[in-house]
Amino acid sequence: MQPTPIPALSDNYIWSLGDGDGDWLLIDPGDAEPVMAALGDRPPPRAILLTHHHDDHIGGVPALLAHWPGVPVHAPADPRIGHADRRIGGGDHVDAGRWRFEVLATPGHTVSHIAFHGHGLLFSGDTLFSLGCGRLFEGTPRDMLGSLDRLAALPDTTLVCCGHEYTLANAAFARVVDPDNAALRRRQAQATTMRDQGHPTLPSTLGEERACNPFLRIDAPAVRASVAARAPAAASDRVEAFAELRRWKDGFRA
Repeated sequence: MQPTPIPALSDNYIWSLGDGDGDWLLIDPGDAEPVMAALGDRPPPRAILLTHHHDDHIGGVPALLAHWPGVPVHAPADPRIGHADRRIGGGDHVDAGRWRFEVLATPGHTVSHIAFHGHGLLFSGDTLFSLGCGRLFEGTPRDMLGSLDRLAALPDTTLVCCGHEYTLANAAFARVVDPDNAALRRRQAQATTMRDQGHPTLPSTLGEERACNPFLRIDAPAVRASVAARAPAAASDRVEAFAELRRWKDGFRA
């Protein structure tokens, strides 16, 4: 069961997950058109899974339901998301066909953000990106750090299927924060080659992210030293160090 990223909008990925028998799922369809172009001749998906309420992750749902009426939609318990058959949160499970996903609460980017974990896959929406994390539009640094800690506790082999192709931009920042990280250099070179060849840089693995992603390495001495050089008072506290790192990324220009 290999997840497939469908490019959409400017830099989004809509994820599909299928098996050899024709069953499939759809995750975060922000635009119906690329889904229809890639998959519109298939039977309906078993379910549509949504991680959060932003339109670039849910905007295609009405048109897809018009094409495939009755497809169950599983979404966070957030009134800003319409067309949901089942409202879910951390600790719930989603069963659809042969798939069973654990729902993880991952507030930070939004207060009701969730992720889906199962079958060696993590659909992380805009919480965890390759070499980065989402902006804090609604949650606090403590919220987001707790969410990232929750995701970082999953097995190394977990495939990280996130919502945007941000890897190269994130790599440029990560190299400034953690310049002597050899694993990060290798990941940046790999991602550059993949993009030069027109391929997605995703999915990555959680093991790669723990080795390379500064937002998962907030306890690493090299990352703390970089934070301390900017904000000495923040570096001694884990949450404040993370908050400073996120502020730094918000204003970063390569």
